[in-house]
Amino acid sequence: MMLFSRVRGLPVLARGDGSRLGTVRALTVDAASGTVTHVRVRSGRLHRETVLAWEDVDTAGPGMLIGLPPSSASAEPPPHHDLLGSRVLTEDGEERGTVLDAAFDPLTARIEAVLTTRGELPAERLLGLGDHALVIRARSAGHGTPAPHG
Repeated sequence: MMLFSRVRGLPVLARGDGSRLGTVRALTVDAASGTVTHVRVRSGRLHRETVLAWEDVDTAGPGMLIGLPPSSASAEPPPHHDLLGSRVLTEDGEERGTVLDAAFDPLTARIEAVLTTRGELPAERLLGLGDHALVIRARSAGHGTPAPHG
């Protein structure tokens, strides 16, 4: 398990020659699927940003990430919204704190839990992440109101 806060700032090295691609600025999340999809890498004095698809990351360890450098033919990366620091709202608009960190499995890219100012949220409650907030289900799956019969 890795924490988002521990990945930020790690060096990113190219597979093969080990050249430095930059440092991790952020991780892009698809909240609906509960996965990390991309790594935002900052490099150079001008802090140019490149984006690596998580599937191109070979190794995610405590001291570095190793992956394929992005090619010019790479698909357009999805829009990025920072998970860390996001407000947390239920689908009903109820405020549920702020995201402090998130734990994910570096092998599968699956988010295991989101740590908030109001406690830990299981990943299955995530619905979406946008500019305004992380939106979650009000209740865990299987613990909601029974479905109407008929």
